[in-house]
Amino acid sequence: MHIEDGILPPKAWGMWYAVSAVFVYAGVVEIKKRVQENLYYKPFLAMVGVAVFVISAMHLPVPVTGSCSHPCGTPLAAIIIGPFATSVISAIVLFFQAIFLGHGGITTIGANDFSMGIVGAISGWLCWKLLRGCDAPLWLAAGTAGFVGDVMTYLTSSFELALSLHGHIPLVKQWMIFFAGYGPTQLPLAIAEAIFTAAVLQVMYTRRPDLLPDIGGRKRQDQ
Repeated sequence: MHIEDGILPPKAWGMWYAVSAVFVYAGVVEIKKRVQENLYYKPFLAMVGVAVFVISAMHLPVPVTGSCSHPCGTPLAAIIIGPFATSVISAIVLFFQAIFLGHGGITTIGANDFSMGIVGAISGWLCWKLLRGCDAPLWLAAGTAGFVGDVMTYLTSSFELALSLHGHIPLVKQWMIFFAGYGPTQLPLAIAEAIFTAAVLQVMYTRRPDLLPDIGGRKRQDQ
């Protein structure tokens, strides 16, 4: 998903920077508010950031797209620290990965953050909220959030590439071509991310339920 420098034209990566900046700003506001409410939130935020860095650094090249496949970690992060705060963490992670690992690019941080830290995080978080609100088991809600957030990340990244590079090919067709390039490596990773997200949240709920948002105003005892 990490689009490299030189893939997107300046007009495109500038637009994605502008769009992502709106969410990052909202995330900064959210972080400031929650730090004032809970002194433990800041170190917890750092811990989640390290987890996202490690999870999303495990990548497989995808030559067709000029990008790569990897788990995201942002659906899990969004459930734990909030979706807007995740957009900030994701942007920081992408910056350090580009600088120290050569994973992604500086000009494409906006596009990569939009796909992984914004769409991936929010879509996963919405699945979690919806399913928990419908009284679904924690493992099912978390696993679905991990899978959907992962797949939505790559649908978005494919769209970003297609929007800039489709040329004379219809946009939707080029979009599906890019997504098909991700498919063989990403779908197994999305399943793995679903299992990982469900396992981590189940363990957290069992051992430290105070670290998870209170879904629906109650804590379930029948997980």
